[in-house]
Amino acid sequence: MTPILYAHPLSSYCQKVLVALYENGTRFEYRHLDQGEHMRELAERWPLRRFPVLVDDDRTVIEASMIIEYLQWRHPGDHRLLPDDPEAALEVRTMDRFFDNYVSTPQQKCVFDVLRPAAARDPHGVAEARAMLETAYAWLDERMADRAWAAGEHFSLADCGAAPFLFYAHWTHPIPDAHGRLLAYRKRLLARPSYARTLDEARPYLRHFPLATIEGE
Repeated sequence: MTPILYAHPLSSYCQKVLVALYENGTRFEYRHLDQGEHMRELAERWPLRRFPVLVDDDRTVIEASMIIEYLQWRHPGDHRLLPDDPEAALEVRTMDRFFDNYVSTPQQKCVFDVLRPAAARDPHGVAEARAMLETAYAWLDERMADRAWAAGEHFSLADCGAAPFLFYAHWTHPIPDAHGRLLAYRKRLLARPSYARTLDEARPYLRHFPLATIEGE
């Protein structure tokens, strides 16, 4: 059976999985969540209605990182996104969690806040989130001093998430010009064919992103 992915192209976590699929040319059925019947199917599979969700035969796989690891196990391609070496795999997972927790989470805090009614907004929480992004940017800029990709010289699971997370983070809270290594890394991610394709699919929806503070990409 061809795996089925329930996803929306605007979602950064869906983009994370799409990058992994496109890196390896993995065949899959894309059930686009703009279509109401697909959202109803998703709710039957996963009552929390969070996405992406992968369905493969009778197995339902949730959470983007777990989906990517599952794909490597059950539908491997030529490009291994999680290395076999335990020490190298630990570095990939560490960077993957960093991008999830310290780039995506504060970035989404800023987005979700602006979507709330004005009386329910949390300016203190948003200030903390922006400060977290500042700290994360500085740490990443140092980290990228001796590597091409998030965990070293090979594109990995960590980069699958870094691509959309840094794309939206820079729109939400621009990366300072002083962090040239991080900006160069983001540029490499944008040029990666698997992410360029993913981003092209998201373009019709980018106008819905509420916090674009810079022009261009």
